[in-house]
Amino acid sequence: METKPSINVGGLEFAWDLDEGRFLFEGQDAVLFWTASAMKTFFDSIEEISGEDAANVVMESTGFRQGLIVGDYFTSRKNVSISEAANLITNTYASAGWGKAEIQKMNESESTLQVNLRNSWEHKINVAQGKKQGGSYLAAHYAGIFTSLFGRNVWYRVIHHQIEGYPETIIEYFPSEKNVEENIHRLARLKEAEQINQLEKLVEKKTAELNALIQEISSPIIPVLEDIVVVPLLGTYDEARAEELLVKTLQNLPTYKARYLLLDLTGLNDNFTQHAASLIEKLGSTASLIGTYTVLVGISPQMSMVITESGINLSKFNCFQTLQHGIHYALAQNGRSII
Repeated sequence: METKPSINVGGLEFAWDLDEGRFLFEGQDAVLFWTASAMKTFFDSIEEISGEDAANVVMESTGFRQGLIVGDYFTSRKNVSISEAANLITNTYASAGWGKAEIQKMNESESTLQVNLRNSWEHKINVAQGKKQGGSYLAAHYAGIFTSLFGRNVWYRVIHHQIEGYPETIIEYFPSEKNVEENIHRLARLKEAEQINQLEKLVEKKTAELNALIQEISSPIIPVLEDIVVVPLLGTYDEARAEELLVKTLQNLPTYKARYLLLDLTGLNDNFTQHAASLIEKLGSTASLIGTYTVLVGISPQMSMVITESGINLSKFNCFQTLQHGIHYALAQNGRSII
């Protein structure tokens, strides 16, 4: 088999240095990949790791910035006009397997043009991926090239992609304030919004679970002996929590056939307020309507002062300093005692 160290195709130099493992395109190091297999795997991996939206922004940003490099290279060449540079670029890309690109309707004074792409490597990868919509790398790449050539920011609009069933991809280019940085920031804001939304949903879920747990443990009804139940009051009671306590207690009293309801106020301490005093009065009065006597236990001197200042009359309920005394009293009413 004959081995040639270099070859010229369409005025472009391709060279190989097998001893050093190098492939040169126009004197620059280059690499060769199979499009529909190796490069497809490369694209698939990026999308798998970063997600399709992020991958699209990555490819678009990379394409544009690499296009700037290409445009700068041709801009630095003396005696090469923009039109000549455009022709050189399309020929160079065709020889490198980037597909057939045609520059049409170019207006240098207005910095506008149209690029028709056919059978590009990006299109072939998208076909191998089974996509229905074309990628953004090459569209953004030519935007980067002509941003450098025109000396002003140029952006693009895809009229249609070849992968959509058209014979070629058509892209329009025009001056614009839009750029890759804006898209990167937009993606970052989108990701932040998604994370905030996820956190908000998590907080809502945990808050609902916590509220359910609080409701479960904040209004316990404890059967201590036959027809005697104890309800300890804990913490501070707002309107919602007070209503929960009232409803839950009244619903469960018949279940336990409770004749005596002992409200243990020990857990209130500094949290005892006029609102709490009103709750106790309402709960005791309502319980009496279903045949249950209310006994108050654990009243501290501070509570006594608040009750007096509130003007709420709790004297109709029997009051004891400790829960033990209250239980003994309830038993005694039925002629029983603890031995």
